[in-house]
Amino acid sequence: MKTLTIFCKSIEVGLKTGLDICDITHQINRLVTESKIENGSLCATIIGSTGSLTTIEFEPGVVKDLKIAINRLASPDLEYEHEKAWHDGNGHSHVQAALLGPSITLPVRGSHLRLGTWQQLVAINHDNRPRTRQIEVTITGTEV
Repeated sequence: MKTLTIFCKSIEVGLKTGLDICDITHQINRLVTESKIENGSLCATIIGSTGSLTTIEFEPGVVKDLKIAINRLASPDLEYEHEKAWHDGNGHSHVQAALLGPSITLPVRGSHLRLGTWQQLVAINHDNRPRTRQIEVTITGTEV
């Protein structure tokens, strides 16, 4: 009978001023390999209130489309209550990140992330300045 294993590690990603979208699929796949987990689940969480994680087809057209859509949801040109309190120009950054969310859960099958052919895992910086983001990864499942 196989036993349940929990593997925890973090990665660091340097992101430019938002909106910056970075493909982190290869880094996360390396952690899956390192974990030796064959079947289970991966949960990743970006640390910080102006970052988010999601999956997309990481190609220039989709990346541009996603940036346009995010700015439509929470435009940097609108007035935000956050600005009245902190005057740091990033009220939209907090709202954008909250709408997309900081975490994602993905299946691990056959010691690999189970993603579609054109599906990549991306980290997004919504902030109005560059950020180095920690992404905490927990992989739970049965070992090879």
